[in-house]
Amino acid sequence: MDLNSAYTPAQVAEYLAHIGLPPSFHPSANPTLDLAYLTALFTHQLTTIPYDNLSIHYSPQHAITLDPQALFTKMVTSRRGRGGYCMENSILFNHMLRAIGFDAYLSGVRIRPRVGGVPQGDSYTGWVHLVNIVAVAGQPVRFALDVGFGGDGMTRPMPLVEGVVHHNSIGTQEVRFGRRFIPNQRFRGEGAEKMWVYEVRNGAEKEWVPFFAFHDRFEFTEADFGNINWYTSQASESHQTWTTLAIRFLRGVAEDGTARVVGKVMMAEGVIKENLTGKTRLVKVCKTEEERVAALADLFGIHLTPEEVVSIKGRRAELVGDV
Repeated sequence: MDLNSAYTPAQVAEYLAHIGLPPSFHPSANPTLDLAYLTALFTHQLTTIPYDNLSIHYSPQHAITLDPQALFTKMVTSRRGRGGYCMENSILFNHMLRAIGFDAYLSGVRIRPRVGGVPQGDSYTGWVHLVNIVAVAGQPVRFALDVGFGGDGMTRPMPLVEGVVHHNSIGTQEVRFGRRFIPNQRFRGEGAEKMWVYEVRNGAEKEWVPFFAFHDRFEFTEADFGNINWYTSQASESHQTWTTLAIRFLRGVAEDGTARVVGKVMMAEGVIKENLTGKTRLVKVCKTEEERVAALADLFGIHLTPEEVVSIKGRRAELVGDV
């Protein structure tokens, strides 16, 4: 077992099989831990393990555990298509990166509040999200990898280089990193740290929209994860506590034969949409719990247990039909 990771070699093998990573990338093949490997691992994780916050709403405890073994059981061994929200997915992925041999750590993220999925205003929240920072042998810079941001998240490892524009796999969407002080920061004197700002635009003629900001030279630890997790999953002002969310990225094959993201299916409350070409279309509007549970299984591959299904009853997020 790698002492830097919670996961054993047997768990790594089970995880790699679960996400469908080709055998040439398995440790038994002695692969080179280069950018091609990191990209393949990221793409297969992103297109196998969905973003979902369903454990806040569909569980008897209505709470999120960040214990790595519990995350492994939920997302890998249960075989129920389960994912997690940002911290769950990022922590699982971080332990896998370290077990495989990558130099990886987690950094906290501030996001811009969104209305209807679109960031609003100039301010940023406190720390409510996590991103993996990874070093790759032979590469002059580190990379940011986010496997838990949802529909507008990056679909490739992104080098920490300011202003480099990347196509984000689906349609005409592009992403980049800026490097600047955010409005919340008061100290901007000597020694002050600018933040990396993740920006998105849906076409070359569109304006860049900042989504979140982070430092790459400040590592967050398990104690920090716990603080972020409690606020995000339990505080009444956190939208996670009243909104059910699920996003699954869809996998296809690039011209060179490698895996790539080709689309996404998204659910917010009872509204399910799909984006395969850069254009979003409405797929279904669920009005009852029976409809939503069936849609999660049919469209996302997420299968809830009977105990989980009934646990949402009486809560703010429950779908009760036309009343």
